[in-house]
Amino acid sequence: MARTFKTLDDMGDITGKRVLVREDLNVPMADGKVSDDTRLRAAIQTVAELADKGAKVLVLAHFGRPKGVPSAGLSLAQVVKPFEQVLGRPVRYIDWEGDAAAVATLNDGDIALLENTRFFGGEEKNDPAVIDRFAALGDFYVNDAFSAAHRAHASTEGLAHKLPAFAGRQMEAELDALDKALGNPEHPVAAVVGGAKVSTKLDVLKHLVAKVDHLIIGGGMANTFLAARGVDVGKSLCEHDLTGTAEEIMDAADAAGCTVHLPYDVVVAKEFRANPPVRTVNVHEVAADEMILDVGPAATEALADVLKTCKTLVWNGPLGAFEIPPFDAATVSLARTAAALTKEGQLVSVAGGGDTVAALNQAGVGGEFSFVSTAGGAFLEWMEGKELPGVAALAR
Repeated sequence: MARTFKTLDDMGDITGKRVLVREDLNVPMADGKVSDDTRLRAAIQTVAELADKGAKVLVLAHFGRPKGVPSAGLSLAQVVKPFEQVLGRPVRYIDWEGDAAAVATLNDGDIALLENTRFFGGEEKNDPAVIDRFAALGDFYVNDAFSAAHRAHASTEGLAHKLPAFAGRQMEAELDALDKALGNPEHPVAAVVGGAKVSTKLDVLKHLVAKVDHLIIGGGMANTFLAARGVDVGKSLCEHDLTGTAEEIMDAADAAGCTVHLPYDVVVAKEFRANPPVRTVNVHEVAADEMILDVGPAATEALADVLKTCKTLVWNGPLGAFEIPPFDAATVSLARTAAALTKEGQLVSVAGGGDTVAALNQAGVGGEFSFVSTAGGAFLEWMEGKELPGVAALAR
């Protein structure tokens, strides 16, 4: 596919230039320390490359939801040291008071982290005044934060119209991977969609049936589809009011030539806790006081056979209640199959979403898929076929 966006390769000589780089440094904190530095590490390639090319690198990021009210607890000052540690080079902190003067003192190759963009009330409103305030600090704009690209904010969308705009390396990798997964994939394509509720993934399912050859539905949402097919799912999590919608999705899949895969054997328990007494039964044998908590081994094996016929896989959501043993078995098994097929060069595998990343890591294969997106909402909106403002702004 011909790219519609420019990358760092298109920037030319940036020695001495001020480059505003939008990263997602909204990392989780526990006891004053970063508890997961995945997002910090994702920023390394772009920030280091720009600095090595002699640019004055000014990192823009949000942190929490201050709603335009500055507070010490949501200051990015606390992320400077952890960011320095992953980068392996000094990072200056610049507050919004006196920011222009501080930026003027930077040397070529210096890296600075600007204060929380959301300390400005107009950031989330894409306020022209805030856009101008940010733009005045830079000569170029680089968006490297795909996970924030579904928001039309001043620092994620507005700046791309004010300064020469480019995609950072993480954004570039994400967009290339997503294009291979659904934009221009090699068929047959399989999609695994799991999660608790159909209601949160309606748009995803409606979009996917027209794009993929195999739609594998797991998690609590599979129960709603089973109920739509007349299966008594007992005490299982199920949105009975959406069985009509589930039928419509299955009809749309039939019309599009997409095969919907639902479990035909399941793991059930009477209690939702770790390692309770369980049974593996046919879906038609679920007792009135039992809950479906995972896909059964026979169905999981059949799904593995489906993946072996496919060239592309996009995965969002676990197949069962993976966070509680033994209901992680199907997710772990199928993830390992996908990883093995990827390693053999038979499958392009792209996964995303918070629960999905955690599930793949639990299976020990987080690093073995073709691409794993750390984006949550942006990945989901992309799976829904929606235009992401932060990406669209780069396409010019």
